[in-house]
This record gives sequence, structure tokens and C-alpha cells, in this order.
Amino acid sequence: MADAQPIVIDRRFNGPDDAANGGHLCGVCARLVEGPGEVSLRRAAPLDTPLVVERGPVIRVLDGEAVVAEVRPSEPLALAVPRVRPAEARAAAESYRGSGFAVFDRCYVCGPRREDALGVFAARVPDREVVASPWTPPAWTADRGGTVADEHVWAALDCPTYFAAHIGRRNAMCVLARMSTEVRGKVGAETEHVVVAWPLEVDGRKRHAASAVLTAEGDVLAVARVLLVDLA
Repeated sequence: MADAQPIVIDRRFNGPDDAANGGHLCGVCARLVEGPGEVSLRRAAPLDTPLVVERGPVIRVLDGEAVVAEVRPSEPLALAVPRVRPAEARAAAESYRGSGFAVFDRCYVCGPRREDALGVFAARVPDREVVASPWTPPAWTADRGGTVADEHVWAALDCPTYFAAHIGRRNAMCVLARMSTEVRGKVGAETEHVVVAWPLEVDGRKRHAASAVLTAEGDVLAVARVLLVDLA
């Protein structure tokens, strides 16, 4: 049965130039389940286009007849989160140059050519298998109480995993295939946080990575585990 309220991803929340940011899309879709959610992406989602929600044993999000995403509840994530101090994250981000693929240069999260990007510019922390970035969410990402909307937290958790998954390797064009996220606490707007990401394992073209949003003091506010698939 189709839900009465379609999902529409505003054009400003792009990842590639002409499609939704994967993490943002996952975060919006995850609102369809209670608690931690797992979203499997089947194809890129168009912008400014109503996507139909089809409820069943697995919730599906459709663009016409094409499946864009499948949504399920997930178990809490058990991850050992590496701590990175704000000063270390700022120093790492100074070496950020983007993915090297022009199609992502205006991503609303990490685009180096995007003036209003969220500013999650994760780069490697020296001598560690970790990437990090400071992150001060702008006021527009939050509700009236100052809490950042989950879809922006998911987005901030998504992009750094790309760079973590390719530490020590040539950057490759890849897609987000699956994302599981647990938001554990309030992410406050206009407050500096640290976003960290680290690789988990590689299986051929499949790359598993994890990420977290931390307070400046190192408390974990949100965690994610992702599956990325290299296209070549």
C-alpha cells in the first residue's frame, strides 16, 4: 500500500550534480521506521521529484516503478569509535582536496566548490587509519530547539566514509549501497563537533566503513556503518 505522503529531496541536497546525496536520502527514508534504521539504495534518487512510499514487510521507496531504496529497522551498532580531538580534526581538514571527481565538487556536504556546503571535509589524520573533519552545523539544519535534523546527521556521516574506505588507495568512483545509522544524542547547531570515519574491511569492489559524530569532548552522538561499491 502506498503512503499518502511522497518523499521529495530538494535540489539543494544533492550529492552528485543531478541526484540526491546518498546519506541525506537514507536519513529521510529512515524516518519511516522507529529507532535505528538500515537503508539499502538500489539507484540514484532524482531531485525535486515525488518518490512513492510503499509499505510492506520491507518498506520500499519508488521512482515510478523503479525501486530507489529499501528501508528496515536495524539493531544498535556496536562499533569501537576512534577519538579525534577538534584540533586534530581541523589540522586534517586543511589537507582536504575533495574526491577528485568533478561530479561531486558541489555535493552539499563535502563539495569543495560549494559555498554553502555543510563543511564536512574529512581527510586523513597523520599516522592513523582514520579521517576526520570539524563540523559546525549551520542553523538552517536544525529545528527551533537547535537540534540538527537526522537527515543532515546521516549526510555528515556518509561522505567521510568514502575517504576512509580509500585510505592508502587511489580514489575510485563508487556508490553508497547500504547505510545503517544510530543517532544516540542531540547534535546541536552552531556548535563545533568532530566527524570521524575509518575503514572496516574490503571484499573485492565492496568496501565497508564506519563513521561517527562526536562532541568536542569526545562523546559519541551518532554512529554509522556503510557499504560502498566501487564502480571500476
